[in-house]
Amino acid sequence: MKKSLVFAMAMALGVSATAFAANPFSDLPAGHWAYGAVAKLAAAGVVDGYPDGTFKGDKTMTRYEMAQIVAKALAKGAIGADDKLVSEFADELDNLGVRVAKLEKNADNVKITGNVRASYYNNEGGKTTGKADKSQSRLRTRLFLTGEVNDNWHYVSMLENNQYFQGKNESGDSDTSFQRAYLDGNIGVWNIQAGRFNKTIAEGNVYDDRVDAVQFKVPFGQTYFSAAYGKMASKDVYGYTGYLNKAGNALTDRDSVADKFWNAELGGSIGNLDLAATYTKADDVNPLIDNGLTGDNKIWTVGANYKAGDFKIGAMYLKGDDDTLKDSKYKNGDDDGYVVSLGYKGAASSKPGSWGLFAKYYDQGAPTIIYHTMNGMWDAFNGEGFKGYNVGGNLTLAKNMVAQVEYYDLKGKESDQHARTLWSQMVVTF
Repeated sequence: MKKSLVFAMAMALGVSATAFAANPFSDLPAGHWAYGAVAKLAAAGVVDGYPDGTFKGDKTMTRYEMAQIVAKALAKGAIGADDKLVSEFADELDNLGVRVAKLEKNADNVKITGNVRASYYNNEGGKTTGKADKSQSRLRTRLFLTGEVNDNWHYVSMLENNQYFQGKNESGDSDTSFQRAYLDGNIGVWNIQAGRFNKTIAEGNVYDDRVDAVQFKVPFGQTYFSAAYGKMASKDVYGYTGYLNKAGNALTDRDSVADKFWNAELGGSIGNLDLAATYTKADDVNPLIDNGLTGDNKIWTVGANYKAGDFKIGAMYLKGDDDTLKDSKYKNGDDDGYVVSLGYKGAASSKPGSWGLFAKYYDQGAPTIIYHTMNGMWDAFNGEGFKGYNVGGNLTLAKNMVAQVEYYDLKGKESDQHARTLWSQMVVTF
C-alpha cells in the first residue's frame, strides 16, 4: 500500500496528535487528501521525511515497516496499548518486542560503575624515621561490575588499578588486581553476602579491608543483627613499607591481616540516635599489621552517634584482649580505648558546592585495632597503641567531583613519638 494511504488509514484507526505541522514535507501540498493525517503524525514525531525534505507518499510500505511506525507511536504516546493499530499489527509488534526486550535485558543485566581517586600524602615526625616512603602520589581507579543473577541476587566484582608517582619512580609504576567478587542477595528478610567483599567493623576503628567470608544481616523493626565468618584477606600495601614478613621478605599485598575471624553486631536507631555494639575474634593476627601483637585477638565495642541539625556527634568505647600483649615490651600498655568524633554538614557528590568539616580524637590501645580505616600512620606504633587527633574538610567542586583534605597528629602511648600526616584527595565517580 502507498504510504499516504496507510497513514490516512492510521489516522482513521486512532492515531492522535495535538497540532498540525506547517507544510511538513515539500512534496505534500496542503490541498492533498492525506495532508491532515500525515501532518498530525509528523507533529507527533511518529513519521519522518527524507533528508531532502520530501515524504514520498507514493512509496510502497510493508507491514513490517508499518509495525515499526506503530511501535514509535506507542513510544511517543500518540496511541495507547489498546489502540486498533496495536491489534492489527500484533504479530509484527510481538516480533519487534521480543528483540527489543532481549536487548534491554542484556543491557541492564551488567552495570559498570566506578571512581577515580588522585591522592597525595606527606608524613613527618619521629615515628617516620627510617620509613622508605614519607610521601607519595597515587592515582587509583576502581571499576565495579554488578551482574543480575535473578530478582533477589546479584554478583558484584571490583577491579582496581594503582599508578604510583613517588616512592618507586617518577614515571608512575602500576599494578592492577581483582579485589572483590561476591554474591549479594536476600532470602526472605535475610540479606546475605558471600565471597570476597569489604568488611568494616566498628566504623573502621577496628577493621576496614577485604575478607573472604559469609555474612548475613536481619532487621527487627528499628534494630538489626548481623554476623560474619571467614578469613581476613590480604591488606593493601602501596609501595615498599620498610617492614618484613615472618619469612624475612618485604611485606606485600599477599600478607594476610589475620587468619580466621568471626564478627557479630547488634544495632538500631531511636530517633536521631544510632547505637551499635560489636564483637570480633581474629586468629593469628599479623604482627606487622596489628601493632606488633601476634596472638588471637578479641575486641568488644559499643558506640553511639547523635545527629542534631547539621551536626553529628559520636563516641565509641573499645576493649581488646590479645594473647601476646603480656609478652610484649609494652606488657603494661592499655588494652582498651575510645574514639570521639564531631562532624558538620558534609560534601554530597550530587550537590555541587556542598561541603563539610570533621574532627576525631583517638586513644586506642594496640589490642583494639586489627586494620584501621584512617589515612594517618596508625600502624607506626607497634605494640603500644596511639592517641591523637584528625581534622579535615571536604567540598563538592562539581557533580560527582569531591575534594578532601585531612591532617593527623598521632603519637605513641608509651614512646610519645609523633607521626604527622597531611592527606589530600580528589574523587571522581561515574
